[in-house]
Amino acid sequence: MILDNDILHVEISEKGAEIVSLSKHGVQYLWNADANYWNRHAPILFPIVGRLCENKYRWGGREYPMNQHGFARDSRFAPTGNRGEMRLVEKPSKDVYPFDFDLSVCYELEGNRVKALWKVVNTDDQEMCFQIGAHPGFMLPQYDENEMIHGYLRFYDKKGNRIDPQEHSSLEDGLRVHRAVPQTLSEDGELAIMGLTFRHGAIIYENGQVAAVELLDQNRNKILSVQCDQAEAFGIWAPYKMGCPFVCIEPWCGIADRKDFTGDISQRDYIHKLQPGGTFEFGYSITIG
Repeated sequence: MILDNDILHVEISEKGAEIVSLSKHGVQYLWNADANYWNRHAPILFPIVGRLCENKYRWGGREYPMNQHGFARDSRFAPTGNRGEMRLVEKPSKDVYPFDFDLSVCYELEGNRVKALWKVVNTDDQEMCFQIGAHPGFMLPQYDENEMIHGYLRFYDKKGNRIDPQEHSSLEDGLRVHRAVPQTLSEDGELAIMGLTFRHGAIIYENGQVAAVELLDQNRNKILSVQCDQAEAFGIWAPYKMGCPFVCIEPWCGIADRKDFTGDISQRDYIHKLQPGGTFEFGYSITIG
């Protein structure tokens, strides 16, 4: 699927309904999925965000295996006939996910902004448990691995105020741990993107502190912003590899399991519960420039 206006060109794959190209006046901003670093562009995370403890969850007295970030990112979506809209048509068996549901995503261009709206509908006769999130990766402009700093991130709350988010966790083998680590933010609340920034994995700002993140170049010129007022957490991540020229800015309604978690899926942190016939919508936007 291709969406165009006078400013943006966006391409969406039927696999995972994933944006695979986002360019403005011919300049590409989305990560190119180079498998030497990370072979994805902007996957949809559903019905879990992050990794499950022991890669399984419990529901109704049974255990169900599930890989990190769930199945939607590798499943086939098909256009619905409405502009910019796709619907999940390749669903897993009940041995993977025991709920009946519908999942659709609609992309819309508005000037220099692409908006994504995902809709989850519980078509089952039981309560449905799920999480959902976004995982877009962005090129770091004028990347030079010999430079100490490759760019900056700036954070905002729901009122549009600049903030210095204080509480964060990180991942250990994909599972969440709270760390007493030195602040990585500068005095004015910017996170410098350096070779060592992600040595402990993703940096996770929880508790709905962050509603928007700006990506700046080395001279602090704004490149783009990711906005999601719904976000319960924002993950900031890149592979800890030499020469990695991109960063992911990830708004989530959900989060990875704590390292010691042993409960069932309904007890996971930031889990969402949808009653039969209920609908949940999750939206975020990417603004270029």
